[in-house]
Amino acid sequence: MYAIVDIETTGGYAAANGITEISILIFDGNKILEKFQTLVNPCQPIPRYIQAFTGINDKMVANAPKFEAIAEKIYSILHDKIFVAHNVNFDYSFIQAGLQVAGYSFNTKKLCTVRLSRKIFPGFPSYSLGNLCDSLQIEISERHRAGGDAEATVKIFQKLLANDTEQHIPKSLLKNSKENMLPPNVPKEDFEKLPSLPGVYYFHDGNGKIIYVGKARNIRNRVNSHFSSGFEGRQKQNFVRYVYSISFKTCGTELMACILESTEIKKLWPTFNYSQKRWEDLYGIYSFEDQNGYLRLAIEKNKKNLSSLFTCHYLVDGHAMLRKLINQFQLCPKLCFLQTGNELCTGIAEEKCFGACERKEKPAHYNKRVLHALESLSAQPSFAIIDKGLNEDERSCILVMNGKFYGMGYLPFDISINTPEQLKDFITPYKENSFIRNLVNGYAARFPSRVISFQVKQVNPTIENFR
Repeated sequence: MYAIVDIETTGGYAAANGITEISILIFDGNKILEKFQTLVNPCQPIPRYIQAFTGINDKMVANAPKFEAIAEKIYSILHDKIFVAHNVNFDYSFIQAGLQVAGYSFNTKKLCTVRLSRKIFPGFPSYSLGNLCDSLQIEISERHRAGGDAEATVKIFQKLLANDTEQHIPKSLLKNSKENMLPPNVPKEDFEKLPSLPGVYYFHDGNGKIIYVGKARNIRNRVNSHFSSGFEGRQKQNFVRYVYSISFKTCGTELMACILESTEIKKLWPTFNYSQKRWEDLYGIYSFEDQNGYLRLAIEKNKKNLSSLFTCHYLVDGHAMLRKLINQFQLCPKLCFLQTGNELCTGIAEEKCFGACERKEKPAHYNKRVLHALESLSAQPSFAIIDKGLNEDERSCILVMNGKFYGMGYLPFDISINTPEQLKDFITPYKENSFIRNLVNGYAARFPSRVISFQVKQVNPTIENFR
């Protein structure tokens, strides 16, 4: 026995929204045996665009029963039936969440008329309820109301049953079938192609645009986890509604997958990625010579056309580095812009500044210490992280040059590694960001046995380098 269900709601996901109307039609494959339909008080305002879309407003539901009041009735109707809906995981997630709040454990077999229609009636331009009904010449009354849409879904399901020559419906109900958990628009073949390897996966919308990028130690398991549990949250409902295809790129290690994910998010700016999409206003330490001939250090937001001597994500980290240089190389706080105003230089009071800010120390003497400070900034480590590759004949390599992430790639297994320059032919350069830098440095600290360090000759800085 089938329960054909349609609901109207205040929003797109169950975790923060409520049901405003529900219609359940009990169907035996030939005819409707029972009907249950009611407006529902969602206990929250209905957004105006939803009111315009469904025609259901706050006044209409003010005296309607709350879901808890009808939960027992709904459970008694649904618990032993096959739950059928157009985009089934949407309707199922709301009803399951509502029943759970009311104290009922609800878990039953599901069928999605979107996925089934794609298999049984391939080639239609669209499988939305309205467009599918047009293609199948089914008339809908009361569009975007639970009763009208549920009755249209019954007619679609009748045609599916009558034309299911390859037994897609019985196959979808088998225990080992994933059809009832997959998003309605994604071909099952996309899931079957997923490897059990580290890498990055991409969710695409109906136009092929990438709308989400994720990384995984095991791509197949991670992608399946997006769709194998509850669908109450916003992100999962967005995936269910907007994902039409899945692609992937494998990586030798999970670390490489993390780096590639961060790079792709920064480059593609996918709609449903949130955590790494904050634009990075990185700060840098810059040097210039003032009109009196003194080299000065200053913290500024990173500039596209100038190379900074030191970068950091937070301004406070830049100030901390400047203080370290001032103390270590006896620089002037005023000439480093850490002290402003006309007060006595704190460096003079602490006997760390020799009067450069008051022109009591000659520029040549002061600048020599500044150059030593700059040299210390440039003397960052160069190293490679060597790990397993995509196959037994290669090794993965992540290259860091002078403290900055350079790129990653794969090396022949038998190559000897002596200098970073010989690795560059095998490395794809990537743009560094603070997330990747911290990720790589943290990994190198945790797994020193996988790190090869290089002694890179530093070029002694001159005044001309920093003007």
